[in-house]
Amino acid sequence: MAETLEGTTAVVTGASSGIGEATARALAGRGARVALLARRRDRLDALAGELGDRAAVFEVDVTDDAAVAETMAAVVRELGGIDVLVNDAGYGSMVPALEADLAEWRTMVDVNVNGVLLTTHAALPHLVEAAQGPRGVADVVTISSVAGRKVASPGAGVYAATKHAVNAFSEALRQELAARHVRVGLVEPGLVRSEMTEHSGAAADAEEHFALGLMEPGDIADAVVYMVTRPRRTAVNEMLVRPTEQTR
Repeated sequence: MAETLEGTTAVVTGASSGIGEATARALAGRGARVALLARRRDRLDALAGELGDRAAVFEVDVTDDAAVAETMAAVVRELGGIDVLVNDAGYGSMVPALEADLAEWRTMVDVNVNGVLLTTHAALPHLVEAAQGPRGVADVVTISSVAGRKVASPGAGVYAATKHAVNAFSEALRQELAARHVRVGLVEPGLVRSEMTEHSGAAADAEEHFALGLMEPGDIADAVVYMVTRPRRTAVNEMLVRPTEQTR
């Protein structure tokens, strides 16, 4: 039987849109108090207004190490701890290397890699502490990508590199924290309707070929909820989730 999340606190980065927003809704729906982290305060406030006392807003840039550390401390002060961390904040730019803007590459590395490292590092002591509590387990889930397994297109080199990096980090973290009962998981989506895919043009391209359509953010939120509601004896460490018609 799936565990309830009543009495837990979940931190979700990138909660202002897409998968992060859907995940925050789903976790709150299962009983968790949710700390909503992102840069766009207006969107976080709107989501928190819908979720009511299940949500608290923390405006932060995940690439700012001091701000991230202060935010995690504030979450613990205000909500009592951290039982679940969902690393969703991400950035993607699919441009061939010869045409690429170095600033775009830096942003992908800063958000997709450093953002995951900073938020995870700041949350880890609290997750380890939570795992010693009544629930007996804590969770780190990072939203990676099918691009973390293979390079599907030539323009995705740096994006894929960042996702390969967080996959490697997550596996090392899993090995390190298994005995402390902190589960570490990856969700690797294929094409999902989001600001990122709309901006890159991937959504429009896929729509021409997928009769059944792209996945929706809620499909990935379902995967996250499944991971963190397993009995404490069970860890789901990796889930690859693609649209039915996606071949790569």
